[in-house]
Amino acid sequence: MTSIDLNADLGEGFGRWLLTDDERLLSVVTSANVACGFHAGDAATMRRVCELAAGRGVRIGAQVSYRDLAGFGRRAMDVPPAELAAEMAYQIGALEVFARAAGSRVAYVKPHGALYNRVVRDEEQAGAVVDGVLLADPTLPVLGLPGSRLLELAGKAGLPVVTEAFSDRAYTDEGTLVPRGQEGAVVTDQEAVVARSVDLARDGEVAARSGRRIGVRARSLCLHGDTPGAVDLARRVRAALESSGVRVEAFA
Repeated sequence: MTSIDLNADLGEGFGRWLLTDDERLLSVVTSANVACGFHAGDAATMRRVCELAAGRGVRIGAQVSYRDLAGFGRRAMDVPPAELAAEMAYQIGALEVFARAAGSRVAYVKPHGALYNRVVRDEEQAGAVVDGVLLADPTLPVLGLPGSRLLELAGKAGLPVVTEAFSDRAYTDEGTLVPRGQEGAVVTDQEAVVARSVDLARDGEVAARSGRRIGVRARSLCLHGDTPGAVDLARRVRAALESSGVRVEAFA
């Protein structure tokens, strides 16, 4: 039977500001990408989400980012490699404290936002992320885009690599994500998102923005938690996957 992991970006609040419905999303997903304080999240939020995830058997992942709270980690930044590696390890270590306190552990690492897109092609920045993961824990899997420099370098360094896909993001013909600043970068039609999820999980392909069908082999499917109606959409996606014969389970 085909299987796939469902991951979502969680803990993306700060202080009294809340963005994601963490508790309800954790009843649907199998892996939680927890913000580690650099693009969103704070100590109390990280602790709460780790406790909720551990209580539901959801795997905890460190969603590492550029240090960019004001821009939600979506602004391009140039960070020296040694500094970026240290910041990666710092974020993973901070989340590990709360994961272990909740009776769990950090099970994988996933970059966020501008960093995620940068390490698709930028070897220097991708290498810095890999160095940071190795510094924190050389056994941690790295979650990222198929064909990215990040996964290539992580694999060469001996880190487990896990590919992911996005059913609510538009793809180029080359298999990369259409930048958020471009029209049509985010797929908002829920019926389309559900259908694309099944296509990705069962057939390993999706329609690019041009209409061309492209191959996207992924072990995990990302569901964005900050979109309107995210919980209901996540439930619909999971129900559609299971009814089509796809087993939903964590990769880690």
